[in-house]
Amino acid sequence: MLACSTFHGPSTFHRHSQPSKFLLSKPILFPPRPRLATFGGKLKSRSLFSSKNRRHSFDVKASVDSSSEVLESIDVDGPHIGPQRYSVKIPVGDRHILVETGHMGRQASGSVTVTDGETVLYTTVCLSDTPSEPSDFFPLSVNYQERFSAAGRTSGGFFKREGKTKDHEVLICRLIDRPLRPTMPKGFYHETQILSWVLSYDGMHIPDSLAVTAAGIALALSEVPMSKAVAGVRVGLVGDKYIVNPTNEEMENSELDLMLAGTDSAILMIEGYGNFLPEEKLLKAVEVGQDAVRAICNEVEALVKKCGKPKMIDAIKLPPPELYKHVEEIAGDELIKALQIRNKIPRRKALSSLEEKVLKILTENGYVANDSAPSSNAETIAEILEDEDEDEEVIVDGEVDEGDVHIKPTPRKPTPLFSEVDVKLVFKEVTSMFWRKRIVEGGKRSDGRTPHEIRPINSSCGLLPRAHGSALFTRGETQSLAVATLGDSKMAQRVDNLIGVDDYKRFYLQYSFPPSCVGEVGRIGAPSRREIGHGMLAERSLETILPSDKDFPYTIRVESTITESNGSSSMASVCGGCLALQDAGVPIKCSIAGIAMGLVLDTKEFGGDGTPLILSDITGSEDASGDMDFKVAGNENGITAFQMDIKVGGITLPIMKEALLQARDGRKHILGEMMKCSPPPAKSLSMYAPLIHIMKVRPDKVNLIIGSGGKKVRSIIEQSGIEGIDAEDDGTVKIFARDLAGLEKSKAIISNLTMVPNIGDIYRNCEIKSIVPYGVFVEIAPGREGLCHISELSSGWLAKPEDAFKVGDRIDVKLKEINEKGQLRLSYRAMLPDADSDSSNSSDEGSSEEVTSLTNAGLVEDKVKTPKGTASSKRSSEDNSVLPSKKFIRRSVSPSQEKPISNKDKIKKSGNKAVSSVSSKDENSLVGDEA
Repeated sequence: MLACSTFHGPSTFHRHSQPSKFLLSKPILFPPRPRLATFGGKLKSRSLFSSKNRRHSFDVKASVDSSSEVLESIDVDGPHIGPQRYSVKIPVGDRHILVETGHMGRQASGSVTVTDGETVLYTTVCLSDTPSEPSDFFPLSVNYQERFSAAGRTSGGFFKREGKTKDHEVLICRLIDRPLRPTMPKGFYHETQILSWVLSYDGMHIPDSLAVTAAGIALALSEVPMSKAVAGVRVGLVGDKYIVNPTNEEMENSELDLMLAGTDSAILMIEGYGNFLPEEKLLKAVEVGQDAVRAICNEVEALVKKCGKPKMIDAIKLPPPELYKHVEEIAGDELIKALQIRNKIPRRKALSSLEEKVLKILTENGYVANDSAPSSNAETIAEILEDEDEDEEVIVDGEVDEGDVHIKPTPRKPTPLFSEVDVKLVFKEVTSMFWRKRIVEGGKRSDGRTPHEIRPINSSCGLLPRAHGSALFTRGETQSLAVATLGDSKMAQRVDNLIGVDDYKRFYLQYSFPPSCVGEVGRIGAPSRREIGHGMLAERSLETILPSDKDFPYTIRVESTITESNGSSSMASVCGGCLALQDAGVPIKCSIAGIAMGLVLDTKEFGGDGTPLILSDITGSEDASGDMDFKVAGNENGITAFQMDIKVGGITLPIMKEALLQARDGRKHILGEMMKCSPPPAKSLSMYAPLIHIMKVRPDKVNLIIGSGGKKVRSIIEQSGIEGIDAEDDGTVKIFARDLAGLEKSKAIISNLTMVPNIGDIYRNCEIKSIVPYGVFVEIAPGREGLCHISELSSGWLAKPEDAFKVGDRIDVKLKEINEKGQLRLSYRAMLPDADSDSSNSSDEGSSEEVTSLTNAGLVEDKVKTPKGTASSKRSSEDNSVLPSKKFIRRSVSPSQEKPISNKDKIKKSGNKAVSSVSSKDENSLVGDEA
């Protein structure tokens, strides 16, 4: 708004406390040219210096009146004062958040920055100048983006610029959208866009709850006529303490993750996840969050009074009230009959046919314009030419300025009272009112159920023979086909985030909602925001019941394809996904189920006593016509996930408590029906699922498995024909294979690579890999070589190693020494007959030992027979542990406790080692301790 001002001398520019008021002072020597002003979207010429305004000192005034007239610009020379900043500190939990406006994004309808610690969000709100076509859905779009520069890094991919919205950003967009939409008035059709950026992130203060609050404040400051200010907070539960907006570190120990948004008097949205959280604890967390939201909203209201813009109340256009009466008179009786049809598709077709009938009758009676006929407002060229002379009017001198044009209003033909869009909107509202009245008065829903009744349920498992696990879950006219797939670590989903640490998800659920599930034709392509949101809700519901990675080292993927839909498809995905996991052999902790609850808030208007009516297991029409969609997943003991959307001004805690208790009864019933699944889940691994073997090696041996640039691990995979090998820094090695033979072969190769040799061990049939002047290098195991010095190659004198040996020869050697660097010193002389006789006389005289070595697909078994009570008998029990014990889930674990023996231990160990082995022709066997 431009304030009245006077010009005196050189022009200066002053800013008042109101952001939309300017003070212009000092006279201008040369009057400016007339500017173009916008009034109602049309350009008109206005002269500031007409006969009524010509004076040395004059006033300039433009205001936003009831018709939303805005003066676009006035050129003013002179220095400009900087933007005026408004800021307020709002207490949230144990700290304050800083809200600032007026210094950034001044051309937007509303802009704000919110700071928590060193996390900064910038949010803007803009709306179109002209309204869009009326519809039953408010034209609101939300976009949220986390910029890598906020954490001082760039994207690790090929494209360095932020592009496609990530899944977690889509989820935050939904968190912003859902609580704001119910506060928008009906009849406001100006397209509104909310943009939010994370400009700074400190790694501690989570930005998603701040994004909800920032969007609510920006909307409150803008011209959008929302009813009340909205704010959002996160609530965590650590021990018995409820924490508002907890940090990342506090959330790691929290058993609850609750996002709550609302106004100063009601709750608009909650979403969260828990570890079988009791209903009482959830209600307490909601109460704590509502108190925090109320405090934020009160501060926001005070800020809006200081610097908020006038609301566009006059832009709200509602259908004429008399149209409701006409629609009820035409469709009343038939509408009651149509709402009694139990099946979704016939009921939808009946309502669509009735809508066309109402529109046709109103058009025939002249209440609605017929789009196919020429518009009644259109004029022919002949009519315009005939009336050309009549449009001119004689103007008395002095009444208007020269150049001003006085236009005579053109008489129009009578126009219809209602538009076609208004009729459709009113018909939908009347249908909703009749539906509410039927439930409240008759106590029966469209499909004949009572408010507490659950639709019929049936389920079956094992439908798909080659899938690792599959289930078909049907509840009424809603059906989900869930498929579980098991894989190795390479199947895990990589998640890029701001903190720069790659996060991998070993479990993810993907939800698909094709148009065929509702009998329609539609687009097939990338998943919609709704599909991403529903998939995440089902994923977090099931995540709590999964075993740990240590107990079940598979990556798990669940696909939920909705084959039929009539409400609660996300909760059907929870039930179907739980059955598919059991069919795939995943050892889940317990079974869980999901249910969607509905609400008719004001029952007194429809013949009730005013008590809110809560509906169990709502259908699609009950979701569209009702006041609430409250999804709850868990078992009879607690809740694992929940999500609530409100279509009215908000609900209170007592209503939420009643809904949660009714939902618990519904979950118990659904779990009982899931137990009747026929055929039941297999609860064992499919023959087509991959095998996983886990073995433990010394951490310093991991590099031997990987090799230079990964060459060794690739050669092992190629040689054994397995799927992959995952070696971790702590020495855990996971082998993924499709068959047992390949698994055993790769396991033997890795065991040989990482073996821990002991002084005194004997290695048979070892190949000479190279010859040097001072000895030969002998390979005692794949990738492991030791030096046999020239003095240890013969019992007598040998001039050169080449005189007795050549590369490729195979010899038996004995390990004599391990130096500090881990290098092996071998002896061939110790294996010669005269050395053996000396050794037998000095150590184990009279002992007999028989050793056989069997190699099968890389698996080496050592069978040792010795007389009881001898040292060799004791050693044989140790030799039988060469191969790790197998425990197939399909998974096996082999721990190892052996350590290398250095020269310091030589004296202690040499007297206890009496080991020998007979090897096959082509394979080496280590008889001794292994990794």
